[in-house]
Amino acid sequence: MKKKKILFVCLGNICRSPLAEALFLQALSDAGAEDLFEVDSCGTNGQHDGEEADPRTRNNAASHGISIDHRSRKITPMDLDYFDLVLVMDENNRRTVELLCTTSQQRLKIKKLRAFDPLFPMDDVGDPWFGGEAGFELTYHILQENTALWVQRLLPYPR
Repeated sequence: MKKKKILFVCLGNICRSPLAEALFLQALSDAGAEDLFEVDSCGTNGQHDGEEADPRTRNNAASHGISIDHRSRKITPMDLDYFDLVLVMDENNRRTVELLCTTSQQRLKIKKLRAFDPLFPMDDVGDPWFGGEAGFELTYHILQENTALWVQRLLPYPR
C-alpha cells in the first residue's frame, strides 16, 4: 500500500507545525498505523531554516511525553506535488501556500488543520510565539485534538 504523505504548515516551522507533526506521529503510533504515512512540516517564511523547534514548544511537548526532532524548512513548490495533504494552521498560511500553487489539484490538497474541530470548525490555530506558557499549552491541546481527528479520518479502516 502506498503511504499517504501529510505536510503540516505554519509561519516559521518552529512552534505549531513541528508540534502538529510530532502529535500526528504519536497518534499514528497509538493506532499502530505509522507505517501507512509519511509526515513532515515546514513554514511559509523560511526565516528559521535549519533551526530546531522553539525551546518553549519543545519544553511543552516534553512535559506531555512528546519529543520533537525537527529542523525548520521553508515550503517549496515541489512540496505541493509530493504531498497528498497540506494542513495549514491559519488563514494567512493558507493564502501563502495557495500562491505557490500552479494547478487546481495542488489547491485541493490544502486544508485547514481545524477543518473537523467539533467546537471551532475551520478556526485558526493561533501562533503562541508572543504568548507565555499558557499559549503554548493551549496550542498543544488544540493540535493534539485536531491531529487525532485527522488520523481517525485518514485511516483506511478502524484500528
